[in-house]
Amino acid sequence: MDFLRPASWEEALAAKAAHPTAVPIAGGTDVMVEINFDHRRPEYLLDLNRVGDLYEWEVGEDSVRLGASVPYTRIMENLRAELPGLAIASHTVASPQIRNRGGVGGNLGTASPAGDAHPALLAAGAEVEAVSVRGSRRIPIDDFYTGVKRNALAPDELIRSVHIKKAEGPQQFSKVGTRNAMVIAVCAFGLALHPETRTVRTGIGSAAPTPVRARAAEEFLNAALDEGGFWENGKIITPSVAKQFADLCAAACNPIDDVRGTANYRRHAVGVMARRTLTWTWESYRGARHASHPKGGAA
Repeated sequence: MDFLRPASWEEALAAKAAHPTAVPIAGGTDVMVEINFDHRRPEYLLDLNRVGDLYEWEVGEDSVRLGASVPYTRIMENLRAELPGLAIASHTVASPQIRNRGGVGGNLGTASPAGDAHPALLAAGAEVEAVSVRGSRRIPIDDFYTGVKRNALAPDELIRSVHIKKAEGPQQFSKVGTRNAMVIAVCAFGLALHPETRTVRTGIGSAAPTPVRARAAEEFLNAALDEGGFWENGKIITPSVAKQFADLCAAACNPIDDVRGTANYRRHAVGVMARRTLTWTWESYRGARHASHPKGGAA
């Protein structure tokens, strides 16, 4: 196994172009586990730790440009207001040591359906910035996951950053595991309210071959909220609407039985998390709306 250690982003792109099979490593929290268990034996490892650009983030007027190697700890400490769903998900990642090393780029590169960042990125509608010596492009998160641990990157491309719209409404993330820490998710669920477009987006992890959205559930809830005037009047979402949303989220799953949980349990748990996160986010929205319009004026 050869070890490539570029000192700059340009050198990293050149190395990836020359060795398309090279496996990038930054935090190493996924790659090193696979190597240690002899699940992977790449010909080349491409060490990105000296590429400082990957550890930077920029908060713009409407969005955040998050470097691929920004540690989860930094997201929790510095971007909780702008990216609340991702910050909550970051807090659930493994241990403090791994949160200090791992970043979103590694989750995306590995593309495991159990990656904790995926539901939050799907719910937020992120875009992945992929770069090669040929140029750069942005891949919508909905198009990024192409199969079990496969993504839309070309062989010579590296993930430079993730572009995520700043939260315009409440966001939540929930995860079920076999214990409270250092655990791979049995299943996970992310939800984001987008009041400006009057829409809701979801993200489901570890309950299908790839991270997925519950599109039918989103369409149902968007229609129910619109028809009932919920965005304007801030009413409590009725139990029947919440239940139907939860049932549709559970139906969006395509899980398997494994050592961490059964398929039936995963479907049930996703439904429970969907109902709970909808309740939490909508109550936050109602609270913020009431604070802005204490007399019940139109939003």
